Amino acid sequence: MENANASTTGPVPDSVANALMSIHPRYNSFHQHNAFPAAAPVGSLGARYEQNADSPGMATNHQNGLSTGNGGNTTVQPAATSVINLSNSSDVVIGPMTQYQGSVTIYQYMDATVEASRIATGRNNQNRGLPSAEPSTLRQERYFIYGALIFFAIVGFSTAIYFIVNQVRGPADIDREILFDTNYHRRTMPNLGNSHMIIERRNWGSQVDAHASIQLEHPVQYVIVTHIGLRSKNCTGMHECANRMRMLQDAAIGERNLPDIPSNFYLGGDGNVYVGRGWDIANSYHNRTLSVCFIGDFQTYEPKESQFSALHHLLTYGVIQRKLANDYKLVARRQTKPTTASPGDMLYARLIRLSRWNPCGTQAYAHCGAELGFPSVWDDEHEFNERNGIHNPLLIHRKSTEEE
Repeated sequence: MENANASTTGPVPDSVANALMSIHPRYNSFHQHNAFPAAAPVGSLGARYEQNADSPGMATNHQNGLSTGNGGNTTVQPAATSVINLSNSSDVVIGPMTQYQGSVTIYQYMDATVEASRIATGRNNQNRGLPSAEPSTLRQERYFIYGALIFFAIVGFSTAIYFIVNQVRGPADIDREILFDTNYHRRTMPNLGNSHMIIERRNWGSQVDAHASIQLEHPVQYVIVTHIGLRSKNCTGMHECANRMRMLQDAAIGERNLPDIPSNFYLGGDGNVYVGRGWDIANSYHNRTLSVCFIGDFQTYEPKESQFSALHHLLTYGVIQRKLANDYKLVARRQTKPTTASPGDMLYARLIRLSRWNPCGTQAYAHCGAELGFPSVWDDEHEFNERNGIHNPLLIHRKSTEEE
């Protein structure tokens, strides 16, 4: 009888052993404590069976009547074909069965080349789901293409935004002079503080060629307050107020034969200041005064607090910039022309409570501007019409009752 440790094959290749040991530490530990056998039996298909020397036994194979005895001789017995009826039985095996007596050790042999390749590329079971240690050339090219696309997209988007913003602003915004304060960026819309923006002539849609020619001397001693009248409500938004400004300019030029809109500044119900003739051109009432018009009819409607706030900020700025005298006087249009009700009873009642208001032109007081040699009635527009032979009875009646 052959010894159980006898072998008819060569030892396990070193490459296989090394690959097995590198797969997982537990295989390395197993190899150290349970050394691989020197040989594997022929025909074992990767399995080795060991028997205890103290209790030797032989494997027996019962399959199709084939049995193996201790002497290694094989006895062939005819296979019996029959019908078996079983009842109330346990541990019954039908078919071939192999029994081994003694201890059994099973070894599994793996392809070391395949496993080593998986370990090198990071695709073994332990690293499953983790990124590869070294990206492939294809992956690097893909990342480069994606990065280039994102870079060009950002550059294109930024360039488009830059041109759009500069086109909206236009060259006039960049080079134009800001007349109000210096605490804001020069490319933004100027403001007087407290959210009172300055709406320039081009912003509300003024006629390009409409402008008066008489220069206003500084500092100005008198500020006239008027209103539009015409039974119109106060405008409440920039679009509505700008539209009202265009209508006023068209009427002044087309119906009243004026070269431009009458007043220097206009105060909208939205709290913004709309530039009429500005700081440096004389108005149509008196060429040595500054006129500020409240947009709306204040014989019927109440003025808004935002309009008085805008008036205060505008005149304060005028003093700081020496456009107005430090001791300027604030008067209503009706104080300089008794035949008109401008700026309306509701606005006039608020105006006389302001600290800068002057009672000139009222009962028991001299007419406004007497100390400066001004005429008793301020009406440069009427004088202009007389000099040019313009007579419009309808216009005269309207200006007497609903002055702007």
